[in-house]
Amino acid sequence: MGTKWHQNPALQVVLGVAVGFFLISLGLTLHRYFSFYASYDQGIFNQVFWNNAQGRLFQSSLSSALSTNVVHNGEFPDVSYHRLGQHFTPALLLWLPLYRLFPSPVTLTVLQVVLVTAAGLVLYGLAREYLEPRLSAWITVSFYCANAVLGPTLSNFHDICQLPLLIFGLLLAMERRRWWAFWILAVLVLAVREDAGVSLFGVGVYLILSKRYPGRGLALCMISFTYMVALTNLIMPLFSDDISERFMMERFGQYAEGETASTLEIIWGIVSQPHRLLIELMTPFWGTLKYLIGQWLPLAFVPAIAPASWAVAGFPLLKLLIAKGESVLAITIRYAMTVVPGLFYGSILWWSHRQQAILSRAQPLNSEISSEVNSGVSPQINVGANSGLNTESRSGFKTDQPGKRPESSRSGRFLAPFLANFFANPLTLNPFSLEPQLKPQFRRFWGICLSLSLFFTLTSNPNRTLYFLIPDSVQPWVYISLPQQWSHVAQIRPLLAQIPSEAGVAATTYIVPHVSGRRQVLRFPQYRLRNDAGNVVSLDYIIADLWQLDQYQVAFQSDRKRLKEIVEAIEQLLTSGEYGITDFRDEVALLQKGQSSDPEALSAWKVFHRGY
Repeated sequence: MGTKWHQNPALQVVLGVAVGFFLISLGLTLHRYFSFYASYDQGIFNQVFWNNAQGRLFQSSLSSALSTNVVHNGEFPDVSYHRLGQHFTPALLLWLPLYRLFPSPVTLTVLQVVLVTAAGLVLYGLAREYLEPRLSAWITVSFYCANAVLGPTLSNFHDICQLPLLIFGLLLAMERRRWWAFWILAVLVLAVREDAGVSLFGVGVYLILSKRYPGRGLALCMISFTYMVALTNLIMPLFSDDISERFMMERFGQYAEGETASTLEIIWGIVSQPHRLLIELMTPFWGTLKYLIGQWLPLAFVPAIAPASWAVAGFPLLKLLIAKGESVLAITIRYAMTVVPGLFYGSILWWSHRQQAILSRAQPLNSEISSEVNSGVSPQINVGANSGLNTESRSGFKTDQPGKRPESSRSGRFLAPFLANFFANPLTLNPFSLEPQLKPQFRRFWGICLSLSLFFTLTSNPNRTLYFLIPDSVQPWVYISLPQQWSHVAQIRPLLAQIPSEAGVAATTYIVPHVSGRRQVLRFPQYRLRNDAGNVVSLDYIIADLWQLDQYQVAFQSDRKRLKEIVEAIEQLLTSGEYGITDFRDEVALLQKGQSSDPEALSAWKVFHRGY
């Protein structure tokens, strides 16, 4: 990274791809927000930041609506509910000064894209500790093309977007032996969320198994494990019972007895039931295999045979594989990003072994070049020790030695001979510079893998970000064009403009982010909460987008059910007289508490309601 960028073609490629990733991701996510496709989580995080800026740290009525007290006990959401009982995320305070300058959900969208883009640049610096520039560039480009990176980036803001940058930074600090930075970053990783210590634990396991820094690795494992256990059993229950009564049971309830379980009880349930653990690891078989292939694909399947990838990423991956729920194996959802740093770091080390092996064979040539220099003959370019072409292993895992078969070739006993040789010898020496370079066939293979990764990402329409390009359903046909959606947006904004900034609001999912910068917000059909005075009150306004649900309900049962619930709830509120409908346009309804209905809006509503 110290080389001037204009003298380094590989760095130019990395910077170009990083800029392209930033601009495309930012453009798509901003379009997603402004066209009303950002959803509930974006609203939660924006309300948390908004309350943080007001001095009410980590309070959120939107999070309260998901708490066990509301979901299981039937209580009303509370504006003073602390989200730290669900997810312990103090690292978000790092970005609070930025949010205070620009208090908007858009700030969080920009922040997420910046953090992920920066993670790729730090990854390039990490790769250059071991590899020559072009190979480092390949790995960095793979990061920006990875489904597990693109998908979660093209989504609502989430706390896990901080992890790749922090973990790559931690590994880079370790490689450069900047231990003060290493431990600061370790603390920041733990502060990301309550389960981020699993990623840190994986780094510690690698340091122990590789025998590089076993003492520090053991300390890292002990600190991360102790922190997670103490946090989830002692600290988070002080805020709410969600961790034991809801989140642990939703993900790991199959290992527990009863209706609640602590972290220690879940760990004991896993250890004491190896048969159940094995079943969870293997099922669903095709779903698990598809997920692993998706994670390995952008790196040309190297992580599958890289020991360090399994060591560092193994525990974050294990946490996902043994959990239940459809979202844990969805590669376009934020959880997939926790596995990414370990896979890429392990791949760097794997490539460094291949590079060392071929450089060792080049040493006799370098000796001849030195003789030519002494004889006055113009030499070829020598392999420099400071150009990322390290000839000594720092990874700690056994490396290939000159004259011996590369370590990975021994996997030929389990792989077809062609594949064994293909992965054992992917590099060749440039005849002019004597620098390692990818063999043409492996370069083509890697390029195909990157193309497929991008193709699968785009066609999966992650988080409906590409709704205007990819239909959500073919049979029956569900597709929203840009003119359709933006015409609808033009009908929503005048209704939002009628809601005062300090008023309490209940809104449907895709409108929630746009009204989340206030104290009292809920997702309709919830519309009552407990305010700061401790009284249960109905919110001042209700705004419901029925048009969007109507477009999707023909193909998706969940949208059909939600549409029916919302229509019935609005009709009941109008019949009771508690609310009046003041505007209804393009199937978007605006209701106000204690207000008489506008005759024209009420007439339009009745026409719509007759269809349901």
